[in-house]
Amino acid sequence: MSGRLEELAAEFGMVERALGDPAALADSREYARLTRRHRELLPLVTLLREQESLSADLPGARELLADPDMRELAEGEVRNLEARLREIAEELEVLLLPTDPDDAKNAILELRAGAGGAEAGLFVMDLLRMYTRYAEGGNLKINVLDANESDLGGASKVVAEITGEFAYRAFKWERGVHRVQRVPATESQGRIHTSTVTVAVLPEVEPGEFHLDLNEVRFDVFRSQGAGGQGVNTTDSAVRAVYRPGTPDEIIVVCQDGRSQIKNKEKAIQVLTTRLAEKERAEREAKERSDRAAQVGTGDRSEKIRTYNYPQNRVTDHRLEGDNKNHPLDSVIEGHLAPVVAALARDEKERQLIAMSAEAGGPQHGAA
Repeated sequence: MSGRLEELAAEFGMVERALGDPAALADSREYARLTRRHRELLPLVTLLREQESLSADLPGARELLADPDMRELAEGEVRNLEARLREIAEELEVLLLPTDPDDAKNAILELRAGAGGAEAGLFVMDLLRMYTRYAEGGNLKINVLDANESDLGGASKVVAEITGEFAYRAFKWERGVHRVQRVPATESQGRIHTSTVTVAVLPEVEPGEFHLDLNEVRFDVFRSQGAGGQGVNTTDSAVRAVYRPGTPDEIIVVCQDGRSQIKNKEKAIQVLTTRLAEKERAEREAKERSDRAAQVGTGDRSEKIRTYNYPQNRVTDHRLEGDNKNHPLDSVIEGHLAPVVAALARDEKERQLIAMSAEAGGPQHGAA
């Protein structure tokens, strides 16, 4: 572990020096990459520096144990230093666990109504509002690119872009089927209905990562249908991108959020490229692990990652156990998703540590 820590500390030093280079400032993409890497390494380097400082203090504290007048005070100091050093070793072990290379990217969010008819469409919009508030709390931004809205205030589908630092990491745990149990506004007898919404979160493809042959894409323009203020519907600004039209590989992407046809076309290409890259990655992983579960199921009520139970004011995440799995619905639906996401992230880290321990042939957690 110490060798890897030294490598990362050296990389941090190189990143800091590069950030002071005028050439990096002139290249916005390179500067963003360096800044992001600096933020990723800073917690680890901060712990390393604390570890070095405490390790330097420990011999002096131990020497004081020989002084009868200072022994009691020294014993407490040694205990505190040794305890903190053990904590730092464990924290560093967690920070060294493999991270998702897509975490820092922007993301494409897709919400689709599943089982439950109109009520599922209403819950699509409830989730969109929840995610918008969650994003705002994390200094992220959600921009709706396309929405098939209904007269009742719901939507059968919403496609949005999430931008900001570590947008994908903040939202990747939302992938799957979300089930809602509540009494619909149209239910006269007070019966509880169960509906579902499928959520997909895709890491946005960065320039150069995936090549899209535009010769295989047909572009259609039409008048935007969604809300957007006066003027948005007066020109043919909406863009429909159809990949390999008329073939089994056909993929359709619509972008009608902006008033500029050029901007909508750029966004449509971005979403299409992201979908194709995700499709290619899924196919590659399926070959490696034939039993890999699909990111989003059919929308059947039994395929769920989370249940929103309104009568009991409870959100249950079925990937968690014990006290971590249940959260107050009135808080979560207002966008306070951070405790749920944190619990899922901790659970993933614990699984990684267990797997590493098993590969090493025994319990290693906490070892320096």
